[in-house]
Amino acid sequence: MIIIDGHQDLAWNMLTFGRDYTRSVAETRRLEAGLPVESQAGVSLLGWPEFQLGQVAVIFATLFVTPERWRTGAWDNQVYSDYNQAARLYNAQRDSYQRLVDENPDHFQLIQRRADLHAVLADWQDVLPDRYEMLARGTFLEEQVPDEQAAKETDRPEDPGRKVGLVLLMEGAEGVGEPGELEEWWAKGVRIIGPAWAGTRFCGGTREPGPLTKDGYALLDGMAALGFILDVSHMDEMAALQALDTYPGAIIASHANVQSLLKGLDSNRHLSERVIHGLIERQAVIGVIPLNQFLQAGWKSGDRRVLVSLDRLIAHVDSICQIAGDAQHVALGSDFDGGFGLQNVPAEIDSIADLRKLIPMLAERGYAEDDIAAILGQNWARLLQLYLPEHI
Repeated sequence: MIIIDGHQDLAWNMLTFGRDYTRSVAETRRLEAGLPVESQAGVSLLGWPEFQLGQVAVIFATLFVTPERWRTGAWDNQVYSDYNQAARLYNAQRDSYQRLVDENPDHFQLIQRRADLHAVLADWQDVLPDRYEMLARGTFLEEQVPDEQAAKETDRPEDPGRKVGLVLLMEGAEGVGEPGELEEWWAKGVRIIGPAWAGTRFCGGTREPGPLTKDGYALLDGMAALGFILDVSHMDEMAALQALDTYPGAIIASHANVQSLLKGLDSNRHLSERVIHGLIERQAVIGVIPLNQFLQAGWKSGDRRVLVSLDRLIAHVDSICQIAGDAQHVALGSDFDGGFGLQNVPAEIDSIADLRKLIPMLAERGYAEDDIAAILGQNWARLLQLYLPEHI
């Protein structure tokens, strides 16, 4: 049961805070202890060793920059006020992923076509079931977990690890001056585009509602012609419904939760039932977010983590499954290190590797093994296999 994560802002972190995602979570935390980054971005949840431990095979790696009006501090250097600045910053983030791959070819690989995806997934095929998968199967009890030190002292060669695939997702799209430029972004490996974060010239977004604009429709036409996957995360409900009605290509919500489970939360950030029904009708996949503010209405930064459990994330998973009638339309979009960290996630999570704790939790609620595998990664894998190009 591999994990495919539908949303991580790796480049934003690398260029804003100098985070090195070949390091372990523990090493990043040691280096950042007591520094402003702990409050600016949160205590990190991501690192290559934890990707290995959590069997995180593929990440939707974002190009994300912030509109100047939403800058949160002088430290935020990934901010734009016009198209030229946005394009420059998006290009710098894309280049940072290329450097990450070029300098660490045994750790990361860009996924631009189906063959790239198949190569990455094939590398993960011989991974043995982990303790959470075995718990879900009832293979052994908690107290039967092998002693880690004893395991280290065996003469088995150390596992060198497996490549983590990166699918590039542009979040916001303000770096696209006009639809003709989409060909350049396609050539640079971008495969998914979300037209909104806040409101953009393309459509209304989080905190800034509104429909698709003339430029928005033109953007979608250009995206469809090239085969981009459309991400409706952050799009205002009206704009998302318009896109669902008109966009002929693949559609996802890379990281979004169920609005109806967040009673009293006045926000257009989450998915209404109308949008969820539309996504399911379009055979889309929705990545749910284990962020406490998006799991429990009224929870705020500084509140105790133990007040929120992974059970609340499973409630969002289950809600989408109940609407769909199956487990084929929900997945994970962690958004970890996306401006928040350890302080803002459920109590069971110390790093991304702990998303595997969902396996026995879902099994206890009656989810079959195939359905759990679908939720953790296979739904994303299926969609990518269908819509990534065969050739570039």
